[in-house]
Amino acid sequence: MTTPPPPPGQPPQDQPPQQPGFGAPQPPQTPPPPAQQPGFGAPQPPAQAPQPPQTPPPAGAPQPGYGTPQPPQPQPGYGYPQTAPQPPQTPAPGYGYPGQQQPGPNPYGGQPSQYGQQPGYGFPQATVPMAPQAGGTQGGGRKINAQLAIIVSAVVAIALIIGGGVWYAKSGDDGKKDEAGSSGGTGGGGGDEKGGSGGGDGGGGLAKATEKTPADPQAKVLFQVPMPKVRKDETVAVDGSWLTDTVYAKSGVAEIVGYDLDKGTEKWTVKLPGPVCHASRFTSDDNKAAVVFQPKMPAVSSSEGCSQVAAIDLESGTKLWQKSVKLGDEDILLDNVTVSGSTVAVGGTSGGGAFDIATGKELWAPKVDDTCYDAGYGGGPKLVALRKCGQYGNRTLHVQTIDPKSGKVISEYKMDSGIEYAGIVSTDPLVVAAEVGDMAGDGPQILDFFSIDNKTGKLRTRISASDEDYDGECETISRVEDCAGVVVGNDRLYLPTVERDYTNAVVSFDLATGKETGQRADAGEDYQLWPLRMDGPNLIAYKTPPYDKGGQIVSLDGGSFKETKLLQNPDDEQIRDVEASFLPNHAEIRYSQGRLFMADVYASTLGSIGGETDYLFVAFGAS
Repeated sequence: MTTPPPPPGQPPQDQPPQQPGFGAPQPPQTPPPPAQQPGFGAPQPPAQAPQPPQTPPPAGAPQPGYGTPQPPQPQPGYGYPQTAPQPPQTPAPGYGYPGQQQPGPNPYGGQPSQYGQQPGYGFPQATVPMAPQAGGTQGGGRKINAQLAIIVSAVVAIALIIGGGVWYAKSGDDGKKDEAGSSGGTGGGGGDEKGGSGGGDGGGGLAKATEKTPADPQAKVLFQVPMPKVRKDETVAVDGSWLTDTVYAKSGVAEIVGYDLDKGTEKWTVKLPGPVCHASRFTSDDNKAAVVFQPKMPAVSSSEGCSQVAAIDLESGTKLWQKSVKLGDEDILLDNVTVSGSTVAVGGTSGGGAFDIATGKELWAPKVDDTCYDAGYGGGPKLVALRKCGQYGNRTLHVQTIDPKSGKVISEYKMDSGIEYAGIVSTDPLVVAAEVGDMAGDGPQILDFFSIDNKTGKLRTRISASDEDYDGECETISRVEDCAGVVVGNDRLYLPTVERDYTNAVVSFDLATGKETGQRADAGEDYQLWPLRMDGPNLIAYKTPPYDKGGQIVSLDGGSFKETKLLQNPDDEQIRDVEASFLPNHAEIRYSQGRLFMADVYASTLGSIGGETDYLFVAFGAS
């Protein structure tokens, strides 16, 4: 992904273009002969798929690395996150792309809003004979209502690591139901949920596991929904999916649709004025989610910018309200959205704001004369802000646990000098990820995980994970709550190892000491384990299969790491082809109580081959 020049009237952008790095997904490998299986069963991109030229980084700028998704690149188009107009070597913005224009002067020196994802994953997809189609702190403050409160926003927990839908039992002390649910972000798993991190640091007692082992884990296809129609050779974002106990909700083109869990029939549809740019990973206790979207459908080769935020009731299928965040009199562009309790928080390179999820009442907004800004937030059990001060090359990052009602800072951790980007893996326990590897590109990329005490703001430990040994990825440049394959629970950090000889394993680190615990779960011959989320003390993971098998959902016991199979997808070749098209580090994967949903985050015509059907998502269920 290239970094555009500043819009007219804007200061030079201070962020270098993203380049593939630590854990960055590589183009799918050629399918192996029967004797071997390449990683994750990735499908082949169309040979003719064009690649947008990349703009070289500015002289002396560090190369972003870890977790930059690099799927096949379609032509710029409707909803496609691409660059603003560039010199001849860079294509112009496409139809529906959240624009780079930023109203008014940008006092923060940040780069304009962008999607943190690349288009194209999830295709090509094969036709599959399935069920019938279903119809006082650092850096200034926030403006809280009428009052000015010192706001703090610091590193957003990257967590979410690929989405499995979620069901959590009661926490030991608070008696609240840790829920099911979630969305947003690319695949991965990790903690998409309503409020709990599913096995936290023990502050309220570990939640109980709620996933039941079916008598027969063999699955069948419940239903599938085709890709929505888009313009020829164009791509539109369809980010966001949530799984509750009554509905599976999925973003389409400028809409969100709720589906019956078993039949796939449409229960409700919420129409939006423009394409969805970002979706919350977490939901409220009563199943309310939030999305960021464009204010209207853009014309060809133009953009309206991702400036609108709305709350969606996933049970009733209604849009509760629609708002924008203003800097002075102008709407700002938004890079991320999250939910914590009853608060919706949104952030970007011009600051952040928050609203009550039920009423839309503004809780705080950025200040025009502030010298720092809230780049984004991590939600779930706590609200954590990533607050940035200074210009690129001389910036300080502050990770702030804040009160979700007022924005008041509870605790703060200042990141080391020289760390320009970070992401939030989890808010409770608080874990932040940052790139610290060899930026020259001739050595290993390293993602450091910072375990921080929420109450005191003090560093507990720091864990270094080199891409030579560990997989998983985190978007730390624009989407500060977007990790895949990285899960936190039991006061431990769970990471997949890199694939070797077509297999891998999952290991864990102690968040108090930073040392490996000795837990290791091997995927098995020609399988790869990909952590999704916690189920109380247990880890839920997806196993990508060999070329001749269906994938699996498994539970790893939090103590023994013993594997229990929860779901076995069909071995049928055509069904396997469809399953393999949803790459686990990019697709939205939601699993709960015997049902598995695998969804794409971009709609495009580029994945079609010879009239075969592309699917927005497919649903599997135990027989």
